[in-house]
Amino acid sequence: MIKLDYTNVSNNIIGDEGLDIERIFNEYAPRIQEIITNLNMNKDKPGYWLQWMNLGYREETVWYVKEFAAMVDGRFDNILVLGIGGSSLGGLALSEALLKPYWNLLDKEQRDNFPRIFFLDNIDPDEISGLLNILDLKKTLVNVITKSGSTAETMAQFMIIKDRMHELLGDDYRKNIVATTDKQAGILRQLANEEGYKTFVVPDDVGGRFSVFSAVGLLPLALVGIDIDEIIRGIKLMDLTLKNTDIRKNIAAQNALIHFLMDKEKGKYISVMMPYSSKLKYFPDWYAQLWAESLGKAYNKEGIEIHNGPTPLKARGVTDQYSQMQLFNEGKNDKVITFIRVNEFDNELMIPNIFEYTGVNYLGGKTINRLMNAEIDAASVTFCDYKRPNLTISLPRINEYYLAQLFYLYEIQTAIAGELYNIDAFSQPSTEHSKDYTYALMDRLGYEESANELREKIAKNKEIMGLN
Repeated sequence: MIKLDYTNVSNNIIGDEGLDIERIFNEYAPRIQEIITNLNMNKDKPGYWLQWMNLGYREETVWYVKEFAAMVDGRFDNILVLGIGGSSLGGLALSEALLKPYWNLLDKEQRDNFPRIFFLDNIDPDEISGLLNILDLKKTLVNVITKSGSTAETMAQFMIIKDRMHELLGDDYRKNIVATTDKQAGILRQLANEEGYKTFVVPDDVGGRFSVFSAVGLLPLALVGIDIDEIIRGIKLMDLTLKNTDIRKNIAAQNALIHFLMDKEKGKYISVMMPYSSKLKYFPDWYAQLWAESLGKAYNKEGIEIHNGPTPLKARGVTDQYSQMQLFNEGKNDKVITFIRVNEFDNELMIPNIFEYTGVNYLGGKTINRLMNAEIDAASVTFCDYKRPNLTISLPRINEYYLAQLFYLYEIQTAIAGELYNIDAFSQPSTEHSKDYTYALMDRLGYEESANELREKIAKNKEIMGLN
């Protein structure tokens, strides 16, 4: 199991900036028990948006994904994933962590004959053009992911790439496309049915940021040889563990409560995610969406205006010890830092003793692994010296089993935090508002009124500032 160490948020360690852990665990034990019980009671009910809690038990999805991966094995040199936000961040973070470093630069033999994988998760025209210049689309399998089928960014990507593939392959281009979308409705489902794409389903009542363990995440991973059975095994173990209603035995509840009270009682509303592993460099991106979109809400469940939301901040050890630590230590004390520690790396690298009579000779004969973990220990103690609260999550090593635990831990933690804040953690009204404005500016039918309203607002703002 992965472990959570909350020692350095205790008032015994950092004084008044910390929490009385024993007190808060006792005080909130009944509420935590109620929250966990309700989450598990409601996870099968339509409309509660908790079906992600069941994804570890969807054996048919795993079977279909593995069957398709076996069917296309050896046919493609590249996998290209089209998606944005929750449609891509989980797969990107997991593939970066689980594949060999610099995977796309390795030759085919070094990749065990599996394809390269690319995630196109933005609409920057230079990035898209650059990627299309290096990819042979004839040998590329494109996985387009959007539940609604109307996500402007993803569908714009798809329209560009589909057009080029059609030019290169004629009607056979269909064999190079697999769509992950709603099982019945939406534009992409309609296109897939009409044009004959292979499809996988984004389940109902599963929001994008909680979809990593559906076909959204599992399919790209399986296509490059990642063991999704081990992912499922990790989810099941963590799910069983996090069903425990005793806060002293539930690390998701502990972490959720600590962050909630650090925000509400101590004014520490910034949550810094700082993994000490380059393989985990995209995990903070996934976490940032999960935490921000779930907990940033203007109203609570009673409709009272609250403007709630702890702010996620991405950092990376040890790089950001030399770029952000000065601020973390001596700036405003409004942050909780979470370190992710890897106990055992895949490789051990010795530092040669080649500068014997210099000031760096102390490094010789030791491993770079030891230096990495010395850095995290030094950082955590330094934060305590400055009374900065910090936690450490430890992974025995990076593999499918432990990463599944890590991701599922944060999904459950987010759901618990939402209940503590008394907000709906599964809606995103502001995001939808922005989407509507984008549709209006791109002249989508049905959004003419919004377009006129938006242009009036832009003109009025310019007039106020004297920019007309």
